[in-house]
Parts: sequence; structure tokens; C-alpha cells
Amino acid sequence: MSSVHVVCPHCKAANRVPVERLGQGPSCGKCHSPLFNARPINLDASSIGRHLERDDLPLLVDFWAPWCGPCRVMAPEFEKAARNLEPGMRLARVDTEAVPELASRHAIRSIPTLVMFHRGKEVGRHSGAVGAADIERWARAQLQK
Repeated sequence: MSSVHVVCPHCKAANRVPVERLGQGPSCGKCHSPLFNARPINLDASSIGRHLERDDLPLLVDFWAPWCGPCRVMAPEFEKAARNLEPGMRLARVDTEAVPELASRHAIRSIPTLVMFHRGKEVGRHSGAVGAADIERWARAQLQK
């Protein structure tokens, strides 16, 4: 039985979860909150580091800003994509206005920008607003590389 490390979106504890149980609503061993809720999580400078360093699941991050019209249009589409992509990957959002150092660190030049990370390394990037089906298709394609 193989397992993966999954970082809790609530307390940031790393949990070892058998792969077979990912789709069965696993809970955090520390805070007992659900590890997945079929919604993107919000990340800041410290929490993105924890997910990049400790989580074995791919991490799809939407870099956005509240003043950005295309970002606001894409937000509900990203939510829809989360319902179909979790628990195979973690979806997250980073507000570039609240944490500009993350936008700088990850060389975000335009928003919205989707960045796929796997095991701490960037594996794909897409700029511009897209619908849920395109987000899902693009995210899955990044993992095939």
C-alpha cells in the first residue's frame, strides 16, 4: 500500500495518506479537519512554502489580484475545476496584492497566471483567464510531461 504526504489546509501539518484513501474524505491527524474540501485554498508566503516542501500532490496555483477583471471572471471557473481535480491535486490561490513577494519570487508578469508545481518544482505555467474545462485539461496535461 503506497502513501503520499498531504499538507492540511487548516493547520499545515503533513499527513501520510494511503493513495487508496485519497478519494474517501481523509481528515488531518492533528486537527481532524478535512484534508480536501473541493475548493481552492488561499496561500501566503509561509503556507506556500509548506505545501511546496512537504506535499506530494501536484499544486496548481492561481496568482490573481482583486482589482483584475479577468481574475474575477476566472475565480468561479477555478472553483469548478477544484471540484473535479481534487483530491488528485491541490488547488490554491495567491493574492498578489496581499503577498507581492510571492509574485516576484515566482516571476509573475501578468495575471491571472496558473502555475503547476510538483514536488516543489514548477512544471507548467499559463497566463490568461480560462474556463473550468480548459483549466482541468491544462492541469492534467502538465502532469503528463
